[in-house]
Formats: sequence, structure tokens, C-alpha cells
Amino acid sequence: MTPNPPSTALPIQQQILRLTLASIGYMLLSFALVGYKPDQLFLIALVNVLYFASDFTRKYVIGFSIFLVYWIVFDYMKAFPNYHYSSVHIESLYLLEKKLFGIPSGSMVLTPNEYWLVHRTTLLDIVTGLFYLTWIPVPLLFGTYLFYTDKTAFYSFSLTFVLVNLIGFVGYYLYPAAPPWYVQTYGFAFHPNTPGNTAGLANFDHYFGTSTFASIYAKSSNVFAAMPSLHSSYPVIVLYYGLKKRLGLVNVVFAIIVAGIWFSAVYTSHHYVLDVAGGVTCALLGFAIFSQLRKTNWLKSFIRWMVSLTT
Repeated sequence: MTPNPPSTALPIQQQILRLTLASIGYMLLSFALVGYKPDQLFLIALVNVLYFASDFTRKYVIGFSIFLVYWIVFDYMKAFPNYHYSSVHIESLYLLEKKLFGIPSGSMVLTPNEYWLVHRTTLLDIVTGLFYLTWIPVPLLFGTYLFYTDKTAFYSFSLTFVLVNLIGFVGYYLYPAAPPWYVQTYGFAFHPNTPGNTAGLANFDHYFGTSTFASIYAKSSNVFAAMPSLHSSYPVIVLYYGLKKRLGLVNVVFAIIVAGIWFSAVYTSHHYVLDVAGGVTCALLGFAIFSQLRKTNWLKSFIRWMVSLTT
């Protein structure tokens, strides 16, 4: 079956050639950096199918290619563990968390993570698991809404999302940090190549008899990337652009998701309160930087070009 005519000016043969070369290049680079994984073939197949299936899906995959860049960069971080470049903060971060946010319990002072480890409930296990499941779908669904209603806002949202992540990635390398569950499992000793851990989210998997979070955290790029918590950044980005779009009650839902993910990050021992604060700081810094970049002619031109490709 002949692919649908492309929405760009390039002949279909050139588009096939370019996408094929890009796919091969991605596979070769991925194999060299992180080794072969089935996810890589799935991504290539998905992009190629969507690109040539129809004009509708082609525009969608072009628009969301910005998110693909983020995913690929995140995946490639496995090849460059941050603990190779800076000392990992384990005990110092734990003690600072306890000093700033410690909760008295008898003769002891507990971090918020330790407090909830003792006071966990089945209801909170379920609720926090559900909140944590939203951290990818909500930004993607909101992005899809913007893509079909306001493409200029969509590209501003997408570029801000990537910018906030890049700021967070810089933080990972400047300040490698162990998550609370690491201290609970290994103490303050540093063990490189530690595998990902579902921590408190294991209770959600156990309750429903699934391996949802186990499969997600098995693919973790680096467990020593707890500070800042980008999980805590994503819903803030969504809420920020939801407020700019004046979505009314939808923004109330977004605000609840923000609070829910922040609490869940601490409750499940994936992050300290300090990590959450770091994630929020990344989001605010991203907003400030992007608002300045948005005024530049080159970014205005890039957004107009991307809009023209997907309209």
C-alpha cells in the first residue's frame, strides 16, 4: 500500500530515506551506549508507522518528537552514571532532611519518609500508587489537548517540559543523591550499580497482584538521581499551562494531582521533601528561562516552523 502523500514539501522517497537513516543511526548509537533493548525497536516501529500511516498521525508524531528527544536523552544517561563525576550524597541529605522536616516520635526523630513507613495504610498505598501512575499520562494527555486546540501553546508547553528536564539532569550530575529507600535498604554505604527499586509502590503492586511499578523501575536510568524530583516537576508544568489556558475546574484537578504526587513521592520513600522542593525549583526556573527565550527571534521562528509542519 502506497503511503499517504506527505504534508511536507519533501518527496516521499526522501522522507523514507531520511527516516530510515535516522532509525538506523538511533539503533547504532543506542547499541553503542546502552546496548540493545526491545524498547528501541518498539520506538522505531511506532514512529515509522505513525509517520506514514496518515497525514493525521504524521503531524502527531512530528509534534511529539520533542518528547521523544527527552526520552532518548534520559535513556542515554545510563551510559554516563552521575556517580562517576561527583560524590553521591547519602547521609548528608538524610541528616538535612531530618533537621529541617524531622517528626518527633517517642525518643527519636524520624524523616517524613520514616514516619509514613511506620504509619502506612492500604488506602494510602492505593491512592499514592494511583497518583504516581499519572505522572506520564497527564502531561501527554494535556499535550494532546493543546496540540489539537492551540499548537503555539503546545510547543511552548513541550519545550518548557524538555527544558525543565534538562535543568533537572544538570542537577543530577552536580548533586548525585540517594533516595530514601536506598538508606532504608543499604544504609549510608555507597554501592554503585544499585538496581532500581519500587520502594513503597511495591505495596500497590502487591495489593492488585500486578508488576506495574516493578517493570517501570527495572528500567531506571540511575537510582542516584533523586535530587531534584522531576516527578514533582511534571504536574507543576501542566498546572502552569492549564492556568495560562484558564481551564477552570480542570485546573482544580491538576492542582490535586500536584499535591497528590508530591505527597506520594515522600510517602512511598522515593523522594525526600527536599527532593520535591528541588523539583519545584526546577519547574519555576524553567518557566523563568523559557519566558525569556520565548522573546528571542530564533525561538519564535522555530515554533512557527513547527506549527506550519503540523497544521
